[in-house]
Amino acid sequence: MRKQGSISTLRWISIVFLLGSVILTTLQLVKFSRERVIFPPGMVIAGVPVDGLDRQGSAQRLLEVYTQPVEIRYGDAIIHLSPTVVGFQLDLESMLAAADLGRSQESFWVDFWNYLWGQTGSSANIPLKASFSETRLRNYLIEEISTRYDKPPTPSIPSPGTVNFRPGLDGTALDVDRSIQQIETALRSPNRRTVDLSLQRTQPARPSFQNLEILLKQIIFEVAEFDGLVGFYLLDLQTAQEIHFAYQRGQDLPVEPDVAFTASSIIKVPIMVSVYRRIGDNPDPETLRLISGMIEESGNDPADWVMERAIDRYRAPLMVTEDMHALGLKNTFLAGHFQLGAPLLATFRTPANQRSDISTNPDIYNQTTVSDIGMLLEDIYLCSQNGGGSLLAIFEGEITQRECQAMIQHMVNNRLPDLLTKGLPEGTRIAHKHGWVSSFGVIKSIGDAGIVFTPGGNYVLVVFLHHPDQLIWDNASNLVADLSRAVYNFYNLPTQY
Repeated sequence: MRKQGSISTLRWISIVFLLGSVILTTLQLVKFSRERVIFPPGMVIAGVPVDGLDRQGSAQRLLEVYTQPVEIRYGDAIIHLSPTVVGFQLDLESMLAAADLGRSQESFWVDFWNYLWGQTGSSANIPLKASFSETRLRNYLIEEISTRYDKPPTPSIPSPGTVNFRPGLDGTALDVDRSIQQIETALRSPNRRTVDLSLQRTQPARPSFQNLEILLKQIIFEVAEFDGLVGFYLLDLQTAQEIHFAYQRGQDLPVEPDVAFTASSIIKVPIMVSVYRRIGDNPDPETLRLISGMIEESGNDPADWVMERAIDRYRAPLMVTEDMHALGLKNTFLAGHFQLGAPLLATFRTPANQRSDISTNPDIYNQTTVSDIGMLLEDIYLCSQNGGGSLLAIFEGEITQRECQAMIQHMVNNRLPDLLTKGLPEGTRIAHKHGWVSSFGVIKSIGDAGIVFTPGGNYVLVVFLHHPDQLIWDNASNLVADLSRAVYNFYNLPTQY
């Protein structure tokens, strides 16, 4: 048997150890409870390490990081954007609550047990939760950045004494939509808070039609020193803008009504329209051959023969005139056939040939004006492109889009290398008809009317020249070519980068 004293000693020793364990455990529990309010190692909220911080400290650290300005750069300019300007706000409560859940999914006592055995709580990476006002950011970029730092392009300007334009300079403009994306990314980043704003190059605008008109008149009077009469008509087929003037000896003449010019072979364009109105969808080969001879080879006999064949043997010129008047071209007429000695079928008094201030002594057999023939070419173009214009409206069911395309092709096949064509780069597509009147070797009137197709835009261009004494062919052709080249350059401006 053990002695009673020995048992008591062991009991007290056990009690002491038990009390010591309780005290130690309590101390560890207190320590654990205090440490449990701070985040464990590896805890990251919105890209910001917060281990060792409590909720308040974590919130303060997040605010310090995300309220730092975003540095935005527009070229060499540096601007600091405060997040508050665009209404940027952190959802701190949601992120901290997610961090509380993320650091341990176990119960308090399981966490305490792991703590006693030196096992730290699990870490977590909590994503950013924040919002901002895209509307406020867009307004800021437009009103504060774009307005202040965008550089408008420098437009091309006419080069005095030439048919060219000085190259314009590109500008820069803020790409607002792309910049919004870039700044949003920076606002949501804890460390990448510098943005090189997206810029886009802005090309110089085409000079105004007014500047082009000034250049054209300088070419006529100062460069070519032309002392005759110029009738000029330009129509932009994209915008319907036009330049229309009559210019003589450095002075503008009224163009309402237009100046009447001898149409000469240019009247064959109205003849072609009247023929196609009447031949149907499947013209016979002979009619097509005559049209080709009339337009592409500028033959007078084919013109008379195709009118007799497709329109009327006797009244065809008057019927062509009626068609033009139906289209609103009151200054255009054909009063007889081309054959020498052909009778004059009617006398036409038009607003243009009744002017008292200016006269080109136009032929009583055929006349037109620059705007009349220009508007007819516009109608053919619109009909060929989309079935628009007056031709299909006035001659409904009698002219088709395919026939208008065929008319343009006939004019494209007119390969005269002078006049309007001479002023265009090689290979430029032009559908045109030219004409002049020569009497005993003396030319007093020259004209060319065409549709020009260019990369920078399509346009109708009509130029008539008249001199009361004589037009020298080379000088007159070069003047028309220079005017054509100036217009082409206007539509296809060079750019300096």
